[in-house]
Amino acid sequence: MQKYFRKTAEISLVFVYIVIAAGAIVRMTGSGMGCPDWPKCFGYYIPPTDVTELEWSASREFKEGQVIIVDETLQVANKDFTTSSTYNQKNWNPYTKHEYSIFNPVHTWIEYINRLATVLLGIPMLLMLIFSFWWYKKDKIVTVISILTIVVLGLQAVLGKLVVDTNLKPTMISVHMILALAILLMLLFLIHRTGNQSESLKHQKKLITLLVIASVITFIQIVMGIQVRQFIDLRIDLLGEQAKNLWLQDPTVKFYIHRSFSIVVVLLNFYIAYLIYKFSLGYSKINWVLLLILASVVSGMAMNYLSFPFASQPVHLVLASLLLGVQFYLVLQAIKSKRSHKTL
Repeated sequence: MQKYFRKTAEISLVFVYIVIAAGAIVRMTGSGMGCPDWPKCFGYYIPPTDVTELEWSASREFKEGQVIIVDETLQVANKDFTTSSTYNQKNWNPYTKHEYSIFNPVHTWIEYINRLATVLLGIPMLLMLIFSFWWYKKDKIVTVISILTIVVLGLQAVLGKLVVDTNLKPTMISVHMILALAILLMLLFLIHRTGNQSESLKHQKKLITLLVIASVITFIQIVMGIQVRQFIDLRIDLLGEQAKNLWLQDPTVKFYIHRSFSIVVVLLNFYIAYLIYKFSLGYSKINWVLLLILASVVSGMAMNYLSFPFASQPVHLVLASLLLGVQFYLVLQAIKSKRSHKTL
């Protein structure tokens, strides 16, 4: 069973990136409240496709928990019943978590697919947890981290509900993303720990320190990017979807820090690459780091100077998440190399 553990961890990692991409698309399209309740969507396991499904009508069967929109409010069926010829408020309870009551089928299905991706992520992660117990005698840390990963995934689910209940409170969205990154890093740790290193690596004294600093800076950049995104969301609410050229007008200081900090990211990682090439240390994944940095910078510049081209926002976030993942994996490789005493 040990051999299946790493496979399920790798599949889980792919799904984490899919979930990150799906979440970014939800934000890009403004679909966060496409499903105003949780875990169902308008009280359905499979959401409606037409507004008529959310309107009251005579002689129609409703199940407890199903939702309709009445006078711009959400009303929840308090029991199973069939409607009579007239609307009876006694059969309904007002939805009290928030006052958002707009139905947009495109937004609804984008949000629903995002939730579905998260559910699908849980399947390989649960299998990974089961397979981790075959590692317990050989490496207890694998089992412990696997359990912790599932716990964090559970917290993600709870936080997903809070994001909806608070009508997309910015702080909740930021924490939601940070937890996704935590799951990502734990999966990479498990994949590295249970794998066989085929790459011949050497140790160089300051490499680990530089790689850790680079990873921390990238993480900080992602967090600041999330906060810049919150500012953009507010601008979209104020100016509308069509005024893309005005979204970054008079930005907060966090935007300038985020933009300027990218120079530090570029210089530091190019210096790390220089050391790896100069001393022939191995670490071929540094090439991926450089490519991801280049792509991230290009996508960031496109958003800033080309007024947010289509899909540039989710692409930018996914690239940054991939960069963090590769950098963290390099940290793990460098630590293992040091322990193997292959020093210069």
